[in-house]
Amino acid sequence: MTTLLPEPGPTTDVRELFLTYLDHYRASIADTVAGLSEEHLREYRLPSGWSPIELVKHLVYMERRWVVWGVAGAAVTEPWGDGGERWTVGPDESITELLAALRTGGAATRRIVGARALAASSATGGRFPKGTQPPPSVVSVLFHVLQEYARHAGHLDIARELIDAGQRTRSSSTE
Repeated sequence: MTTLLPEPGPTTDVRELFLTYLDHYRASIADTVAGLSEEHLREYRLPSGWSPIELVKHLVYMERRWVVWGVAGAAVTEPWGDGGERWTVGPDESITELLAALRTGGAATRRIVGARALAASSATGGRFPKGTQPPPSVVSVLFHVLQEYARHAGHLDIARELIDAGQRTRSSSTE
C-alpha cells in the first residue's frame, strides 16, 4: 500500500531532501487510494470526518496555497479550494483528476523552489500581504508542506486499513 520512505543518505542538499520527500509522499498518497471504489473514496471512516478523496483534495490545495500563492506570490483562484465549505468534493470531481492535480502541483513546487534560495523570504502580495508580518522563508514553507503531507498520508493509511479490514470482514462473513 504505502511506499517505503527514501533511504537517508549522505547528502547535505536540503532542497533536494525536501523535494524528494514531497515526491515520495505524493506517490504514497496515490498508492494508498489506488483501487478504492468510488464508494470507499467518499465514505467517512475517520472520526475527523474526512473521506480519502477529501484528504487528497485538501493536499492539492494546501500545496498550491503555500507554494504557488505563498512562496511565488502568484495569483491563485480560490486558494482554499473549498468554495466556502469544508473540503467537499463534488460528484463531478474524480480521484484521477485530483491525483493529476497533485502531480502538477509537485512539478510547480519543484520549479518554484528550484528558482529560490531556501533562506529567501516568500513573496508578498499573494498569501502574505504586503505591509504585514515578514513572510516565512522558503525552507520554513517547505517544512510546513512536508509535515502536512506526512500527517495526512498517515490519516489515509488508517482510512485504507479500516476500509480493507471492513472488506475482509464482509467477505469472511459471506463464506
